[in-house]
Amino acid sequence: MTDKIDVASRHVTPADGNIFADLGFSDEKAAALLAESDQEIQQAVKMKKALMQKIACWIKTEGIRQSEAAQVLHVSRPRVSDVVNQKTEKFTLDSLVSMAANIGMKVRIVIE
Repeated sequence: MTDKIDVASRHVTPADGNIFADLGFSDEKAAALLAESDQEIQQAVKMKKALMQKIACWIKTEGIRQSEAAQVLHVSRPRVSDVVNQKTEKFTLDSLVSMAANIGMKVRIVIE
């Protein structure tokens, strides 16, 4: 017989809450960390949207169906639909870069 692992949630941060405050940071530090985190998330979303737009443009330019694009991109047809509809939360940057590479695109990341 094995012991059960306790996985009960004891605290849930509300969607409009500050996880950094919940972790014990001072109000000032928590606000600064949250602002920095929000900025990083927005930057990632912007990059994802740019990649998705390029992939969707390729599909349109090639005049191919999503099922055909899925084969070339090495993903399922519903994943292609998610790209075309810019469902950024469903993808990592890495997965989108891989898809772009599969269609011969080169991705450069510039860090300033």
